[in-house]
Amino acid sequence: MDDIAILGGLFTVAFIAATILPAQSETALVGLLVAGMQSPVLLVAVASLGNVLGAVVNWSLGRGVERFRDKRWFPVSPAALDRATGWYRRWGRWSLLLSWAPIGGDALTVAAGILREPLWSFLVLVTIAKTGRYILLALATFGLIGS
Repeated sequence: MDDIAILGGLFTVAFIAATILPAQSETALVGLLVAGMQSPVLLVAVASLGNVLGAVVNWSLGRGVERFRDKRWFPVSPAALDRATGWYRRWGRWSLLLSWAPIGGDALTVAAGILREPLWSFLVLVTIAKTGRYILLALATFGLIGS
């Protein structure tokens, strides 16, 4: 498999993992890190870009949530969305630092759109959170932390 296909696959899995469909970007990243065929920095960057852009889709859905909230395909349950909106109202934009979390993270990114978080601050905080998660995962994979 060529590098473009590998990086494209990682980007796609990371993008999907942050949006509507369930996916495990962490598993894909660790597998590629262990395989050692690409630069760890490049792999983390590609996974981060895909995951952040997927979160932007959620933010965009949040901007128009009233039109989509009751749609069957909508990525966040009403209960999770209400809970995330409550966290977001309480903690504000800083709650986006939890956007990496497997439970509630996607709902926070939708809530940010609902509550009209500016795109620039959304991108900064979500990029810090999601890239930080992938960096820690890479460090743990190579045994540099968590031993």
